[in-house]
Amino acid sequence: MSQTYDPNSPEHGPAYGQGYASGPGWAGYASAPPPPPRRNHKRGLILTGAVALAAGATAGAFIGSTHGVTASTMTAASRTPLSASQIASRVDPALVDIVTTLGYQGASAAGTGIVLTSDGEVLTNNHVIRGATSIKVTDVGNGRTYTAKVVGYDATKDVAVIKLQNASGLTTANLGDSSSVQTGDAVTALGNAGGKGGTPSVASGAVTALNQSITASDEGSGANSEQLSGLIETNADIQPGDSGGALVNSYGQVIGMNTAASTGTQFQSESGQSATQAYAIPIDKAETIADQIEAGQGSSTVHIGATAFLGIQSGGSNSGSGSGDSGGFGGFGGFGGFGQGDGSGSDGSGASSGVTISGALSGSPAARAGLTEGDTITSVGGQSVSSADDIQQILVKYHPGDKISVNWVDQNGQSQTTTVTLASGPAA
Repeated sequence: MSQTYDPNSPEHGPAYGQGYASGPGWAGYASAPPPPPRRNHKRGLILTGAVALAAGATAGAFIGSTHGVTASTMTAASRTPLSASQIASRVDPALVDIVTTLGYQGASAAGTGIVLTSDGEVLTNNHVIRGATSIKVTDVGNGRTYTAKVVGYDATKDVAVIKLQNASGLTTANLGDSSSVQTGDAVTALGNAGGKGGTPSVASGAVTALNQSITASDEGSGANSEQLSGLIETNADIQPGDSGGALVNSYGQVIGMNTAASTGTQFQSESGQSATQAYAIPIDKAETIADQIEAGQGSSTVHIGATAFLGIQSGGSNSGSGSGDSGGFGGFGGFGGFGQGDGSGSDGSGASSGVTISGALSGSPAARAGLTEGDTITSVGGQSVSSADDIQQILVKYHPGDKISVNWVDQNGQSQTTTVTLASGPAA
């Protein structure tokens, strides 16, 4: 399977993230197949299962966070409870609509973000920007549209920070203290429901549980499954497109980031009542990760800057017992945001034997190294791999331009090894 990779094109090279939201996907590359019809996705994680952990949280006074900005640019908190419409009028100016181009898929996606700084740093879910080859952001406060680049992300916690280019004077969110949230608290969820843009949607509800653990996946797909914990559960009617939006308390403070919801399904609560479930990442946790990203402090899970790209497409197992999604090319295992099947191989005895690929993007680092359909990668960076997730965990520490060793077994059973220079690719 072959498609053309141009490292200097807007979708792959230095201009990555610089705003080609209506770009042609694969159109214009001579050896590329015709792109599939463009699709608009409203980014939202769909709940696939939930397990309640310890409920309860320490009560305390609301302590707003300025996140390093002046009060003159921050949405105001109230001393008395507000109605949903009052909350929306206060918080809306600190939200943004995010539209991403998924160049390798010939598609686009939409979500929401929360403005952290007046010069354009925005908090959102990692799954909102996953697979993005360019990002456009419209600030609700001033109505202007900006190009954006990825500052960094933690895919394991579903948190990302993006930076609007040439932005200033933006209204920033008033961040509350999520450790003070209690079951029964009234909340309002605000976001870009349905990916429609414009005035954010408003969904009222209450906190139904705390410290929840879920498994969720992208809307309409079983791929990109995520295990998230420590979440706020609410019965607010959060919709696809609300991901990355604000969960707000009665005083106009953001206490969570909308992340996942059940769609078309009702779940049985601990009280035995049937209820819709939606989940938000507590703002304390999200802000801690955002602070780490903004400080440029990478870790085993936090990636700073542009995403390292191998250009490998995941495939099924070499024994027929594994699973794989051949939907597209990515850096592999989250670094590209699509084509992320399990891809694990087996020798038939239950022992792992690497990760079988179903293609390498023409002109990509993997293709230049000689990797082709049917090859099985056995190690990356000197570490053995048995799944796409293994490769993701290795690559999170690397950046475009870094060199990394790759070992694989070709279709003739011959062991191969080389060192490749990683390219710049879509967000994880």
